[in-house]
Amino acid sequence: MKKLKSLFKLTLVISVLLILILHLSNCAPVRVKTFSKEPSPDKTSLMKSYKAKVSEWKSYEDLVKWMEKDFSFDMERYKKFEGTLPIPRTPEETLQLKSGIYIDAAEFSKKTLNQINPYYQAQIVVIIVRPNIFNHYVCSFKEAGKLFIMDYGSPYSETTGFHGPYHALEEYKIFYENHHPEKRLVEWIGYLP
Repeated sequence: MKKLKSLFKLTLVISVLLILILHLSNCAPVRVKTFSKEPSPDKTSLMKSYKAKVSEWKSYEDLVKWMEKDFSFDMERYKKFEGTLPIPRTPEETLQLKSGIYIDAAEFSKKTLNQINPYYQAQIVVIIVRPNIFNHYVCSFKEAGKLFIMDYGSPYSETTGFHGPYHALEEYKIFYENHHPEKRLVEWIGYLP
């Protein structure tokens, strides 16, 4: 009887393994996408174009002028990613497209300001807004001991633009709460690591 039970268990295990093997063989093959270590010619030309443009800018004021004159809010991208945090476009892509949303504008401003002058210590600031789960991203930088905010990735004209000087993020939080058209409360504001 013990031999019969052992034989049954062995047959059951083999049957299960065969079913798994047959099932796995019907799955789509795994495809691994590899990336070349060298940027493509398009990326290389975008990088050169970005570096050339940024080398023309001598201060944050040049970036502010470009953002106000040439940059536009990308409503289609905003609707696509509403309520989420997409991977930001590269500064090169943002410069080429001349548009973006909250995270694109913040990332572009941060990297560009730090290239113009590392002493700006540009950082991305996250604003957690309630009552709805809503996060917004802006760029902060320092000039002459004061804090400034660049927010060109907002669909709201009331909060879009160059803001400051402030002594601390808490002052900008008050501005944001007072000027946001939906009168939302900022639950938390701070720097991204």
